[in-house]
Amino acid sequence: MDSRHAANSAELLKVAERVADAAGNAILPHFRAHGLVIEDKDDDGLFDPVTVADREAEAAMRAVLAEHRPQDGILGEEEGHSEGTSGLTWVLDPVDGTRGFVAGTPNWGVLVALADADGPFLGIVDQPYIGERFIGGPNMAEFRRGTFRRQLQTRKTARLSDSIIFTTFPEVGDSHEQRAFHELAPQTRLVRYGMDCYAYALLADGQIDLVVEAGLHPYDIQAPIAVIEAAGGIVTDWDGGPAHEGGRALAAANAAVHAAALEVLAGTGSG
Repeated sequence: MDSRHAANSAELLKVAERVADAAGNAILPHFRAHGLVIEDKDDDGLFDPVTVADREAEAAMRAVLAEHRPQDGILGEEEGHSEGTSGLTWVLDPVDGTRGFVAGTPNWGVLVALADADGPFLGIVDQPYIGERFIGGPNMAEFRRGTFRRQLQTRKTARLSDSIIFTTFPEVGDSHEQRAFHELAPQTRLVRYGMDCYAYALLADGQIDLVVEAGLHPYDIQAPIAVIEAAGGIVTDWDGGPAHEGGRALAAANAAVHAAALEVLAGTGSG
């Protein structure tokens, strides 16, 4: 578990939870609402939706930070980067999984991360509609639903052939990345698609073993990194290096399945 900033982790966690709460309160009135206006950001010809829920949620998140942590920087999906003076940056994705959101499925989430120069050390993956919150930070990894609390702990699966793997899109990324994933996936026990950030939460909670994605932004992956690493897992890029700047990500429940998956991804000419 990451012990950076442990001395003031309780204070920082309180702020992070206020940020997640503010986002959920802004989002929920729009979820499954009839007549929701959906705009298309049209990212390279792919349907890339955004709604008023995304924008109102990030505004609400930034308002909390302006009140409680004005000295910190902010990187958000909708409003970009705001410089700070503390050396800390809040990394926000108000609705990760907007495609699922507009389709009415509950596999989207609010992502809140706090990072320093070395990457994220505190993260929340929150699903306000079903009331689930996954938290990872200095010396803590916890699942919460209402008053229920349970420690997060990743699985101990030792063999690739026994593992469960997720990715969001079957095509994964470009043709090289697609080929790499589809070389790896048949070597696992079960392959599932389309969960966005919720797949990372399931990994931290010991339900699955691997998440492999490409084409990520920092705000897509930093909260999941903090949560998974606090729960005992590993998140790297496909070369085994840091993943917090986005791009390709390999999240694994433990060192054994991480090494096995990494060997396959690195050996498929994926780049």
